[in-house]
Amino acid sequence: MNLPISLTINGVRQEIVLDDPRVTLLDLLRERLDLTGTKKGCDRGQCGACTILVDGRRINSCLALAVSHDGAEITTIEGVAQGDQLHPVQAAFIAHDGFQCGFCTPGQIMSTIGLIQEGQAGDDPERVRECMSGNLCRCGAYAGITEAVLDAQKTMTANMAHAKQRRSA
Repeated sequence: MNLPISLTINGVRQEIVLDDPRVTLLDLLRERLDLTGTKKGCDRGQCGACTILVDGRRINSCLALAVSHDGAEITTIEGVAQGDQLHPVQAAFIAHDGFQCGFCTPGQIMSTIGLIQEGQAGDDPERVRECMSGNLCRCGAYAGITEAVLDAQKTMTANMAHAKQRRSA
């Protein structure tokens, strides 16, 4: 059984033929499209290592069937930087040592971007910790992760305010 789907992945539209309706977005990204930045951790939706954005919202790609997202816009860790220019969240993770071994980092970064886009981050560290609780870090870099989220939120809010001022001037 061949199932054709169309996905826009990191800004590039792709026509894909699935031979199995049970293929998850995680396996499609990693095994078929060679986008290995998204990590396979628990494969049960409990660790957040596979977090990606689908139509701007964060999801666990290990739990999402690819066929269910026909026509979706998907952003993976490979699609957040602009050339050599890091995304503000990536820069904040580096500045605040929001990682140790780095395995969970792509999922943490994608979850942070989604959290900020959803307007959920705010400036309360406890709220950030709660909203990021679906992303586990075995190394325990949570203090740096929380600081990175808060810093990225400030940076992205300031960038949006500057852009708004330029448009109205």
